[in-house]
Amino acid sequence: MTHNLIQSDPSVMTGKPVVRGTRITVETILRKLSCGESIEQLLESHPRLTRESVLAALEYAAEAMAHETVHAVAEPDSA
Repeated sequence: MTHNLIQSDPSVMTGKPVVRGTRITVETILRKLSCGESIEQLLESHPRLTRESVLAALEYAAEAMAHETVHAVAEPDSA
């Protein structure tokens, strides 16, 4: 696991998970990748990131989703 590259500190970005030593949030990395930006483009635009830290952010997000509680909601009748 590479979670040691991700930290949450209330004094940095209001406690959102960030790449250690930066103010770059896991959320920012996910949003940029979801918009089609490549890892290479991310690294180019954020020189303090490394490929390893981007992959750590993805792993962190996957782990967070794995522990998320899902509540099924009944769909309303369409009649």
